[in-house]
Amino acid sequence: MSEDDLVITFIPALITLLVAAERSKASPLTEAEVLEIRDNGVCMMLKRSDRDAVAERRGYADLDAGQIWEQWRAVRTQLNE
Repeated sequence: MSEDDLVITFIPALITLLVAAERSKASPLTEAEVLEIRDNGVCMMLKRSDRDAVAERRGYADLDAGQIWEQWRAVRTQLNE
């Protein structure tokens, strides 16, 4: 993998969308809801190095869209501790 490889980058970050949706719903998101948010999220292609720079500025890496449900469950648990 090269730093110049293009990668899908969600704008805003998927984790931001999921946190906002769960707060709005006031209960845990279902897997179907998480997948729907991912599938309807706005994304663009960025160079890997640019995506990493964005994550560094914001202070956290985004979730992997291909493993969104598993990662969301893990992050959600950490956020609620």
